[in-house]
Amino acid sequence: MLKMILMMYVTLVPAILSGIMNMVWCKTSLLKALKKPMDMGKCLSDGKRIFGDNKTWKGFLGYLIFNTFFSIIWGFVCKAAGIEYLNFFYCDHENTLLFNIFIGFLIGCGYALFELPNSFLKRRLDITPGKTISGFWKVFFIFLDQADSVFGCALVVWLFYDLGLGLYLLYVLVGALTHIILNVLLYLARLRKNPF
Repeated sequence: MLKMILMMYVTLVPAILSGIMNMVWCKTSLLKALKKPMDMGKCLSDGKRIFGDNKTWKGFLGYLIFNTFFSIIWGFVCKAAGIEYLNFFYCDHENTLLFNIFIGFLIGCGYALFELPNSFLKRRLDITPGKTISGFWKVFFIFLDQADSVFGCALVVWLFYDLGLGLYLLYVLVGALTHIILNVLLYLARLRKNPF
């Protein structure tokens, strides 16, 4: 079990680093033209936004660029350090530049796209973008806010290594808990407005 958890971390180091870098990237003034909402400010027939202002094209592009970049670098590190056997992606596939570009792009897509249903749901429930709900559902939404991107990233891993449902769900749980810890650290570093 400990080896599997270690493999989860080793496999998704690029996604973890990308999430941190994307937060910094979105706060910079670079490519301001892309800091437009993915839903283009549109509302559905209920009068509520589709995703809200926090899901921008700049953030989406950042996930693609940083996940691809870190996947390439991490592939070299895994090879040099002799830890390819701890990376799910390299259990059944060769660690090559083209493969790492491909999985980096897919993880970036999985990370960004799997955040969208959560944002859609929160807009339907009138939860302010970047905030969570109070009361009974608070714990659920805190977990979902941290797990949504992990669902996507772990699904990409499953495409290349047969995790099975149990290991996939463990991946999501471990990833969500890691995400919570990182968010608290980013909040303390003033890179996030709130810890959850």
